[in-house]
Amino acid sequence: MNAQYSLKRPGSHRSRKRVGCGIGSGSGKTSGRGQKGQKSRSGSKHYAWFEGGQMPLQRRVPKRGFNNKAYGNKYQEINLSSINALEAKEITPEEMKAQGLIANPKEPVKVLSRGDLTRGVKITADAFTKPAIEKIKNAGGEVVIRTYPERKSKKKS
Repeated sequence: MNAQYSLKRPGSHRSRKRVGCGIGSGSGKTSGRGQKGQKSRSGSKHYAWFEGGQMPLQRRVPKRGFNNKAYGNKYQEINLSSINALEAKEITPEEMKAQGLIANPKEPVKVLSRGDLTRGVKITADAFTKPAIEKIKNAGGEVVIRTYPERKSKKKS
């Protein structure tokens, strides 16, 4: 090997299989696809869980329970330990957004009880856990549940 070239060919490199190049090549005629059937045809594709027309497993298994993802409330959660770190006397969702604790002040906010409050603060949010309310009141704070104007429902008359 010439001294100026020191790069080596990677050991894991394997040349690609050339199919359909005569029967002497070992993969001629049917090109390694066997005889007949779906997989021997061009353009044959099916997903990994396809079971040949049999009812697939994920459809055979019974579905149970209730899933309310489409309509459930999605709260932005914040802990008391994060609120305790703030200096303000009155903490609103706008203040939380300004401090980078929540993403959107217009979305619902829920205060959780992890951590402790060392001072009394007035906290405005959409929901509180019961232990969080107790901790806030024991520290001399105030809980304000934010309310929105009710939407007029469309009733059929």
